[in-house]
Amino acid sequence: MDLFRKTYAEVNLRAIESNVRKIVDKYNEYKYRFAVVKADAYGRGILKVSDAVIKGGCNYLAVATLEEALQIRTEKKNTPIICLGVIHKEFLDKCIENDIAITINSLEYLKSILQCNLKGLKVHIKANTGMNRLGISNIEEFKEAYELLKNKNIFIEGVFTHIYDASSEKDYLKQIKLFKEMLDNVPESNSIPIIHVPASEALEKYPKPDFVNGYRLGKIMYGFNVKNDLNLESTFKLYSEVIQINELKKGDTLGYNANYTAEKDEKIAVVPIGYEDGIIRKNTGRYVYINNHKFEIVRRYLYGYAFC
Repeated sequence: MDLFRKTYAEVNLRAIESNVRKIVDKYNEYKYRFAVVKADAYGRGILKVSDAVIKGGCNYLAVATLEEALQIRTEKKNTPIICLGVIHKEFLDKCIENDIAITINSLEYLKSILQCNLKGLKVHIKANTGMNRLGISNIEEFKEAYELLKNKNIFIEGVFTHIYDASSEKDYLKQIKLFKEMLDNVPESNSIPIIHVPASEALEKYPKPDFVNGYRLGKIMYGFNVKNDLNLESTFKLYSEVIQINELKKGDTLGYNANYTAEKDEKIAVVPIGYEDGIIRKNTGRYVYINNHKFEIVRRYLYGYAFC
């Protein structure tokens, strides 16, 4: 928010809560409902959004960093929180003290922390089934990680994987099959409380796998969904104002390198919003509304200004 140039984002918390409630009601066969509020809830305000999604029916919060988790914990003493990123071993005591679950992303990482005091630590083991970012890829290493945790009497609260291409049923089913094979290789896996797989798109597109009891919500909470059958609401608006109107003649150019040329006599409005607000060049060709009239963004952003 920058009120000195009358530029700000409006987040509709009531709509976020309503969207989550609709999702929870429809996909009610899942017991665990994670709201991914990392990156300041995608720029929408981590604490207020966390309030809204919990009111809507989510019963677990997921973040990327320990800093985010501790920020939430200052206000929410009892809400379960998992950090999806990697926590350096020197900060694991913070996780134990604040009841924050961590992600075991590799066998190597697990072995590096076993000499720490891990009493009271909650962990979720991440299986890499194709994303190739974080997670244990090898079935034998997955089993070894489980055995090491069990022998150290560390609470394995959950196991999960991440779908990298929910648009492809073939790839999705391949990942589900591999994840199931990893779990089947661990005889006591049915005693693990939480098995979470689907994110927003996979949740909508595919039926619940019979061995999975949790999903993770991201963009769908804010009204972005695939099927458009949930009647989700828009939750975010960006406001600014016109600070100048330039009259271009046919053939006049606009901005550096003359990247835009007027094809006819035109009026170009200048709006004080751009890079620092998260509005980047790819928005050229999209639209804004001025006094309820739709105008195309015709030029990339210079010094934080948009031209439309």
